[in-house]
Amino acid sequence: MTLGPILIIDTATTRAVIALGGADGSVLEARSWTAGYRHGEELLARIDGLLRDRAIDRHALGGVVVGTGPGAFTGLRVGIATAKGLCHALGLPIAGVATGRALLAAAATVAGVDAGPCVLVQPAGPSDRVVSRHDAAPAILPGGEDPGLAPGEVLVAVDLAGRAPDDAVALGDAAVAGLAAALLAEGATRIAEGGDDLARLAPEYVTLPRGVRSALPDEGVELSGGTTA
Repeated sequence: MTLGPILIIDTATTRAVIALGGADGSVLEARSWTAGYRHGEELLARIDGLLRDRAIDRHALGGVVVGTGPGAFTGLRVGIATAKGLCHALGLPIAGVATGRALLAAAATVAGVDAGPCVLVQPAGPSDRVVSRHDAAPAILPGGEDPGLAPGEVLVAVDLAGRAPDDAVALGDAAVAGLAAALLAEGATRIAEGGDDLARLAPEYVTLPRGVRSALPDEGVELSGGTTA
């Protein structure tokens, strides 16, 4: 069976991302914007605009890939709730992909094969950060502490302009630009296999207070006490 276009949604960073892609992993079109605190007002309208401009009916979609974080409470919750609502209403499969892992994959593509392993840092409140590596669950880094890069590791900073080296911020910007493709690369396969359990798909929040840490299975830092979106 040939799947229809796959909708990609990510609201884990300050730039919301929506895109349409094929089951083969190719991105048909991606759009992003600085969402601020307007995710609830804008996200569904932006999705409808993208579908309308591409002349695609919602019922023609083949599935939804959604970024699960780490990310701040408000935006991440809206993004996952929107993805779940669409899949429930339309009977579509859903795939939740860790945004941090996708950003690392996108950064590695930009950095090139000769670069060392990438290490992602994102904000977790006004001073702390969350650190993600390919081979470890995300972890909170208290404000003022260094991420402790191993020799050859490459720092990637997202949403940390002025709080991280300029080259790390530039690589982070490039990773966000490639986020839709990285999410689709992992999510399309899972959509083709039937997708994830809609009821169990949960976000990875990085909302403080500091010190409240409980790791989600497989990957995840949940600091807000939330469970399923």
